[in-house]
Amino acid sequence: MKLTVVGCSGSFPSMESACSSYLLEADGFRLLLDMGNGALGELQRHTGLYDLDAVLLSHLHADHCIDLCGYFVVRYYRPDGGRCAPMPVYGPAGTERRLTVAHADLPYDGAMSEVFDFRTLSPGTFTIGPFTIRTERVSHPVEAFGVRVEHGGRSLTYSGDTGPCDALEILAAGTDFFLCEASFTYGKEDIPDLHLNGREAGEAARRAGAGRLVLTHIPPWTDPDISIRDAQKVYDGPVEVAKAGAIYEI
Repeated sequence: MKLTVVGCSGSFPSMESACSSYLLEADGFRLLLDMGNGALGELQRHTGLYDLDAVLLSHLHADHCIDLCGYFVVRYYRPDGGRCAPMPVYGPAGTERRLTVAHADLPYDGAMSEVFDFRTLSPGTFTIGPFTIRTERVSHPVEAFGVRVEHGGRSLTYSGDTGPCDALEILAAGTDFFLCEASFTYGKEDIPDLHLNGREAGEAARRAGAGRLVLTHIPPWTDPDISIRDAQKVYDGPVEVAKAGAIYEI
């Protein structure tokens, strides 16, 4: 699998990065995990506007889904070749309504379904193209999912947004690549069921037996160097911070 970090800033875009969006490729298939603020512009650095095969949204906070409104415009008003055929969009219950309300000026209420084939996520295992996907509910104020992707005997686990929870560690058990949020700073913020800090991400990676930890969803006001140090105190594997444009072979 090839992973490209399209955007990795938490809560709002930074000067260096759009919000959450991660492009996974295998066997010519392109799956996008999340499409937050600014991601649609950055995505064009890495693939064509019409080359995505599916999108999976971990949850419906704007920093993970809002650029699908712009992507609707791309697919619905395509100047050359006519309107695009519906592309699978996996998300929590209410995804179509959330995006319709956010866009606020559609030709009619069902217009998004002409170019997006909305499919409701629930905990379980299924396939998207060549990928085997497992999703679990994680700990966040809205319905949110962690995602494990497997292909060719390798695995990537993406936390989405979550506070500490058993479901995340079960999902990440033995994973080769753990893309885990670390929004908070250990010892500074302590808000239950919202986000992880670097130490908590490291503890989750250690208990899961993850092969590699990449910290992501770090807001501009959080110091990533502190997050790395805190993770390294509790996790012996390789740790780094996600950066926009980074490419990994998994």
